[in-house]
Amino acid sequence: MRFTASRALCLVALPALLLASCQTVRSDPTKATRQYPHWLKQTETLPVQVLTEGETMVIVNATTRRFENIDLWLNERYVQRVDLIAPGENKRVAMADFWDIRGEAPNPGGLFRYYQPTPIRLVQIQTSDPNAPLIGLQAVLTEVETR
Repeated sequence: MRFTASRALCLVALPALLLASCQTVRSDPTKATRQYPHWLKQTETLPVQVLTEGETMVIVNATTRRFENIDLWLNERYVQRVDLIAPGENKRVAMADFWDIRGEAPNPGGLFRYYQPTPIRLVQIQTSDPNAPLIGLQAVLTEVETR
């Protein structure tokens, strides 16, 4: 049996591909953010519903409140900057744009995923005032998250 360059490439590429496909944590250290502000308390929960739809988080703002330049916290770990959530708006936010202090991201859902999506359990708004309390939103479990 002859040892060809194509066989050598297969012997090297196949294990590398298998190892890469086994990664369960999406990680990019350059996207690391700050830690969750455990020292801030949540003083209210608004009737703003949050649910997953594939690879996105849908925020249904049924209030008359406008939120500008906020940090949206997911599960006391991941954060994403959001410019505006208008009154009555259904805001779509990509789950892939949330990051934590270590540069790790939640697992988004979607049709071609190979890992369990991160459930949305707790969603909070942090305003631009660093000493203001957190504002809670209502997480709605979808069918995927209740299994």
